[in-house]
Amino acid sequence: MVRLVLFEPDIPQNAGSLIRLTACLGLPLEVVEPCGFLWDDRRLRRAGLDYHDLAQVTRHASWRAFREARPGRLVLLTTRARQAYCDFAFAPEDMIMVGRESAGVPDEIHALADARLCIPMRPGLRSLNVAIAAAMVAGEAIRQLDSFPRGDSHG
Repeated sequence: MVRLVLFEPDIPQNAGSLIRLTACLGLPLEVVEPCGFLWDDRRLRRAGLDYHDLAQVTRHASWRAFREARPGRLVLLTTRARQAYCDFAFAPEDMIMVGRESAGVPDEIHALADARLCIPMRPGLRSLNVAIAAAMVAGEAIRQLDSFPRGDSHG
């Protein structure tokens, strides 16, 4: 199953939004620490609403700990990529990573990524919010793999 990976997040509201997203879509969330906030931050809880207990979140103490545990291809979302996410063939074991809001990922991680993808945007604009970018790309991966959650709710 595709996983979302949040690398050293700075903004608790984005992490909370991704917790909610992954809970709703049934995707695991991997968090590479350290975070720029306390994990029990009230803003993190508020953004994630009551979805925290429904999400499958794995926290890794460091990049090294994550790297030793990761099972699939590392697919990095980055403004430095040339390949559009919609032109990429996702696989079930892919780990879709978004970087730190303030700085992305270090060059070392950028170089180690198995694939680097971008979201095409209008010229002159920098980037999207990481939670929005992750949602867009996760949606495309789920669409390609025909692994949409099935149930009564469509909201």
